[in-house]
Amino acid sequence: MNSKPDRLPDPPARVPDFEDGFPSPQLAEDRWVGHYLPHWTSPERSRARYDIDDSGLRLRIDADQPDWREEDAPLRVSNLQTGVFSGPTGSQRGTHRHRPDGLVVRTETPQRLLWAPTAGRVDVTVSASVDERCMLAAWLVGTEHLSEKDSGEICIFEIDADAVGEAISHARCGIKAHSDQRLTTDMTDVALPLDASKPHTWTAIWGPSGTVIGCDGVVVRRMPPFPGYPLFLMIDLFEIGPRSQTGAVYPKTARVHRVRAWETPATTW
Repeated sequence: MNSKPDRLPDPPARVPDFEDGFPSPQLAEDRWVGHYLPHWTSPERSRARYDIDDSGLRLRIDADQPDWREEDAPLRVSNLQTGVFSGPTGSQRGTHRHRPDGLVVRTETPQRLLWAPTAGRVDVTVSASVDERCMLAAWLVGTEHLSEKDSGEICIFEIDADAVGEAISHARCGIKAHSDQRLTTDMTDVALPLDASKPHTWTAIWGPSGTVIGCDGVVVRRMPPFPGYPLFLMIDLFEIGPRSQTGAVYPKTARVHRVRAWETPATTW
């Protein structure tokens, strides 16, 4: 006999603290920064390519899109994030110091904490990319504006295009410690009975009881630790590796249909 799936709790019965179904043709500047970690690179390299229609926001990788940083090439990215923090130009202070070889601020960026809860719930409805060399990801990352120790990450999902199938799709999810010695990196590849190129809702719930990640109302992972400091939400489309050759179809795309979030600390689930 098959056991019943471990279900996520219902979302709070109140209006979300943060919500966007992308009803406007322009990105809401009071909710999103349309750049990928702009402090570590230049504005042209960090700027997201996107458009908005009745199906939500379509992240794009365009044929003429530059690499995020020359040192990271080949890597192109279009990203939305719910805030930004950096130190002065030339410093090493800034959100998501994710490279072990060091990052230096190239574009000093005024601090913006548009949505940066310490605990709560976020539901992200997306359709993953099936374009060659692409990955769609959603992360909650430490802002680091209070302390550079606050660098941990909840990886809600990372979905490679070649891991998307009609019946089964694979994703990576879990915790990444980065420079936070209070956490331990714990990432897992999970198989899901769905086509990730269709709309599906991913959920992260985190607070004193730990961290839970789910998809379409079903728990995917439960983990005891959680980053107990402010986190930005990041939603990214990457093209990783050499640019596709002449004749390849651009733009490469993924969809963000809706985001809903509550800052209610989760104590039990």
